[in-house]
Amino acid sequence: MDILLEQIQNISTIKDAKELLYSYTKNSQNINQAIDFSEDYHQNQFRKSGEPYIIHPICVASIVCAYGGDEEMVIAALLHDVVEDTSCEIEEIIEKFGQEVADLVAGLTKIIEIRDEELLPSTSDEKLIASALSFRKMLLASISDVRVLVIKLCDRLHNMLTLKALNEDKQKRISEETLVVYVPIAHRLGISTIKNALEDLSFFYIFPNEYKKIDEHISGYQQRFQLELNGFISKAKTLMLKNGFIDGDFEIQKRIKHHYSIYLKMQRKGVSIEEVLDLMAIRILVKNPIDCYRVLGILHQNFKPLLARFKDYIAVPKDNGYQTIHTTVFNDATIFEAQIRTYDMHKTAQYGVASHWKYKGHEGLNPKLEWLSELKTQSDEGENIEHMYELAKDDLYSEDISVYSPKGDVFHLPRGATVLDFAYAVHTEIGDHTRSAFVNKVKTPLLTELKNGDIIRIVLEASPVLRCSWISSLKTAKAKNSMRINCNHKQKELDSLTAINILLGIFNIKYEYLTPIMAVENSCKNVYKSATNNEHMQDSIYRLKKAILKNTKFLPAIAPFKKYQLKKQHFDNLITYSVNSISKIMFDYCCHPKRGDEIVAFKKGNDAIIHHKFCSHAGKLIYAHEPMVFVRWSSDKPDRYQLLVSIENKKGSLASFLLYLAKIDINLLSIKLERNENSHTDYFELVIEIPKKSKDKLLKDLNQKYKIIEFVPLDDAYKKI
Repeated sequence: MDILLEQIQNISTIKDAKELLYSYTKNSQNINQAIDFSEDYHQNQFRKSGEPYIIHPICVASIVCAYGGDEEMVIAALLHDVVEDTSCEIEEIIEKFGQEVADLVAGLTKIIEIRDEELLPSTSDEKLIASALSFRKMLLASISDVRVLVIKLCDRLHNMLTLKALNEDKQKRISEETLVVYVPIAHRLGISTIKNALEDLSFFYIFPNEYKKIDEHISGYQQRFQLELNGFISKAKTLMLKNGFIDGDFEIQKRIKHHYSIYLKMQRKGVSIEEVLDLMAIRILVKNPIDCYRVLGILHQNFKPLLARFKDYIAVPKDNGYQTIHTTVFNDATIFEAQIRTYDMHKTAQYGVASHWKYKGHEGLNPKLEWLSELKTQSDEGENIEHMYELAKDDLYSEDISVYSPKGDVFHLPRGATVLDFAYAVHTEIGDHTRSAFVNKVKTPLLTELKNGDIIRIVLEASPVLRCSWISSLKTAKAKNSMRINCNHKQKELDSLTAINILLGIFNIKYEYLTPIMAVENSCKNVYKSATNNEHMQDSIYRLKKAILKNTKFLPAIAPFKKYQLKKQHFDNLITYSVNSISKIMFDYCCHPKRGDEIVAFKKGNDAIIHHKFCSHAGKLIYAHEPMVFVRWSSDKPDRYQLLVSIENKKGSLASFLLYLAKIDINLLSIKLERNENSHTDYFELVIEIPKKSKDKLLKDLNQKYKIIEFVPLDDAYKKI
């Protein structure tokens, strides 16, 4: 792969591009015809670098060939821009190259890339929507033929390889889209070589300083790394030969982790590159699966393993078909990662779904593509394209764990998945009806994070159980999407009742008097909007006042001259709208809503009592038609940040730190410990809220007392501070 990428970057003429293509495929009449066809339509078109445009589709076709693409895929790669960028019509492609090629080109044309001039800056609120739409187009265009995705990934890889011709701003924005849209797809298709290349190229443009530091470290220690790898490989080879393996029946490769994977590890662990333990890795290739376990035994008998890092993806393959044994061992004072796999497993790991075409006839290389249909279902059912994108991306690109049903069925879930995520993974109905669960025969809360190898038994309730306040605590797209759909229906019902209860409090009348009037005025249909929109509520008040005054013979008299004008009142992070003054706001003891959660307020005298909208106690009050008050969070909310800070590991340090946060007006939302066993320092990952106006001062104060390793705004993955 590295050789191909280097060849592509050195191409500057059409002749060079054609020679590269023919080095990977036969010089066939159909391919020659496609080149001539594409060259004619792209005549007088040039890339930003000044090179003839036709070089791009020829290079994309070369990458497709390198990944075993069939002739139809190669021809589609050569033609992938002619319908979009020239006067060519799809009917002409059908006539000259057949329906199959035309379908591939049509699928690629549907994925209309975000053009340079349309790319949004990283700080734009619309950036997520743009990425989501691009992602959705890729998904929907590929449902019928996954080859569309493979060609598109090859197209994006060539674009990234030639990105230096664009200005710095465009380089960064295209790289961002690559990292959040294309890399997850490559990961899910199991094409690790394209995934790694796209990651490193994107990393180079998005975080050039961080890339440079890692690159300089690797270059500076290159000779030492190679000597240590060679020494470890020599020991491993000698041990294998002594234990029955024959020279030539196995292969040992060496590698240093790619730049972006090192960067991610540094961020997750909160460490410098010098503290990353397993920069160096070897890969041992053998003929048969049983030989993988023989090699594992040899390594563990002769080198001390770090058992916490052992993973057997041969016994339990990943959903994308990946099979390898991972182990990490000590050799003297150095730590090495060792991957053990068969030659066939290696082909799948390198080429993923593309190995289906590149190595026809090999067992175990058939692609598993059920996830495409499942994501399509999420896209169809989801009411919000950004939600669908974020959820699907989480599922597509996350380190996974393997857990089991009591019968031994294996379920792959993203790391961080909960017991309830597992229930939804079994079946949507199971998730909806889950009452309780047992993990490894111990009764366990449903939001407990699962670990590799856990065995989970779900206990069901006869009727569905809504836990709408839990959506943000779940990890998988399927669980979140299923719960959100159910809760949207419930929320609409609660909003309708809440709006009616607010009106009851305003007019001081009973429910059975008000609803007939609303029915006559046809106000019931959209009354739910009044629970969350104060202008809609004010309009409802005016219309109902007139209607009530018309029906005074059936109702207690209301004050005909009272304006019933909603008054706005601020209370810290909350705003109320009421016709009467509210003295104070209090939070009830039962549900503890946090900022951003759906909330409701009940009127008690001149006070407002706040509950989470989906609190069971609040639900009883809503259905009992207790008078309510319109309430919402204020729009000037504090910014949320993820903070990674190191604290000395001694008694009272954490308590002192938390007290200091409260003292300087920083609101702590969550905290997680990342312990370094080799030092006397603990690393804490926190999610905090800081008021906008005082962020700089508070951060400066915090920096003076504690070592801040990372400070990242949670509203923008690229806006580092």
